[in-house]
Amino acid sequence: MAKILIIDDDIFICKAIQKQLSNKGFNAEIAFSGNAGLNLFRKQPFDLVLCDFRLPDKDGLEILREVKRLNSRIPVIIITAYADVRMAVKLMKQGASDYLTKPLQPEEIISLATKLAGGKNEESSAGFPDDFLMGKSPAFHKAVKFAEKVAPTGIAVLIEGETGTGKEYVARFIHRYSNRSHKPFVAVDCGAIPKELAGSELFGHIKGSFTGAVNNKTGVFQQASGGTLFLDEIGNLSYATQVQLLRTLQEKTVTRIGENKPVKVDVRVIAATNENLSQMVEQNRFREDLLHRINEFKIVLPPLRERPEDVLFFAGHFREAANLELGTRVKGIAEETRRVFERYEWPGNIRELKNVVKRAVLLAQDEMLTPETLPAEIINFSGVNHLQGKTKEINSQSGTLKNAASGVEKEIIMKAIEDAGYNKSKAARNLGIDRKTLYNKINQYGIDI
Repeated sequence: MAKILIIDDDIFICKAIQKQLSNKGFNAEIAFSGNAGLNLFRKQPFDLVLCDFRLPDKDGLEILREVKRLNSRIPVIIITAYADVRMAVKLMKQGASDYLTKPLQPEEIISLATKLAGGKNEESSAGFPDDFLMGKSPAFHKAVKFAEKVAPTGIAVLIEGETGTGKEYVARFIHRYSNRSHKPFVAVDCGAIPKELAGSELFGHIKGSFTGAVNNKTGVFQQASGGTLFLDEIGNLSYATQVQLLRTLQEKTVTRIGENKPVKVDVRVIAATNENLSQMVEQNRFREDLLHRINEFKIVLPPLRERPEDVLFFAGHFREAANLELGTRVKGIAEETRRVFERYEWPGNIRELKNVVKRAVLLAQDEMLTPETLPAEIINFSGVNHLQGKTKEINSQSGTLKNAASGVEKEIIMKAIEDAGYNKSKAARNLGIDRKTLYNKINQYGIDI
């Protein structure tokens, strides 16, 4: 639910507004001075600030400026006496969203709160963009609670989760409710950077420092200075780049390639991975000291197969979104299709479900999504059928991973890796999946390579 901060030295007014908002489903916190209100704002995420213009220690302009400095996207409503309306209008020109005049009217308070911070409920968290759905899973709600707790601190965060579980959404949520929200949020997919260019991308280079360096380049650490740097799929960085990254995090400086002069940087790092970094440490593929540095606080996002209560909930929302985008009028999901959705394991998680539903809506011939609109691998998926058939012949060329029962998957993967000469990229191609999904499965089944 949306969280609102009320700052007013009149205790009666504060508590009256709090009760009115609480009765309408808002979560309202109160503070009786400007400093107390700002302290609360720094420690907790809020979606709206209601602030009296005349306070004993600060005025509304000071509060407005500090709130906007901490998080420019949070709306501020000024509460004022009728005689101060001109000042309230002036404050609106400087960033206030609206103003209320005393005596306050409950309907007006609720209307403005709903307009500026409404639409936030248990299924759609206040800090996420409109296209993100939190769902009903207690495990995911717990992860978001952790994100809320750690956001105002400067602690380095490691987000673990499979592809498509929403790691970048959570990272952006943390940035939004941090004290760095007014500074840049820079996201980098470490898996998409060629190994030979990783140092340049992260730390920058000067012209002529290597072949192809025709101009000076500012690395992402300097681009994110004062803000947050999100290093997605950090496990894909080479060992040499990990050494450079560790030094940067320890010394809080970067040195561009070809340059000897270190530059100070102030960056909060949020890292994410779909791999088991502890296992990579044991395999000497990831530095243990770097893991300790980035893993001051861990948040684990559960895969969709562990959130069965969310599958049909998400599918319904994605159907409605697809109708709006495609101009279609699909009204529901057939019962047989619902059973297929619940049976399938969704290795691509929420992203895969969204794409499948959108495709199904496009192909639908009537008002209901029928199984005929789904991809063959989803319709045919049935771990039970495979186990009953006792499929024991392992063939990495013909065995499609998504069609295999979970009890057989491990054998298929091990055989595929052996056949590929322990080349995991080749094994993934033979299995018909991407490399990240293969790593997820290796971790899931504890395969020792």
